[in-house]
Amino acid sequence: QVQLVESGGGLVQPGGSLRLSCAASGTTFNLYTMGWYRQAPGQQRELVAAITSGGSTNYVDSVKGRFTISRDNAKKTVYLQMNGLKPEDTAVYYCNAKHTIMKLLDFWGQGTQVTVSS
Repeated sequence: QVQLVESGGGLVQPGGSLRLSCAASGTTFNLYTMGWYRQAPGQQRELVAAITSGGSTNYVDSVKGRFTISRDNAKKTVYLQMNGLKPEDTAVYYCNAKHTIMKLLDFWGQGTQVTVSS
């Protein structure tokens, strides 16, 4: 079993920045691809960014150039640096861990609210 705990959400003005963190426990962290998803009210959950155990990254088009995903395998933590935030970035952000080989090993955090508003 993998436990994921997110932190770092909050209220920020448009153009501001936040850094989300997701700490993992109970796992061999470097065997997992880590991702950040978000879900706005009335919308489906979408992948925002992901990073493989080797450090390869991918982003949804709407955040490219503004968000950066990174991981620290020694600390078993994944980060999402969010700059240039827009109101449309408002959502609950979820951390996800997917095992690179055993695809059924797929875990979620409890989510952290990000609100971008003036």
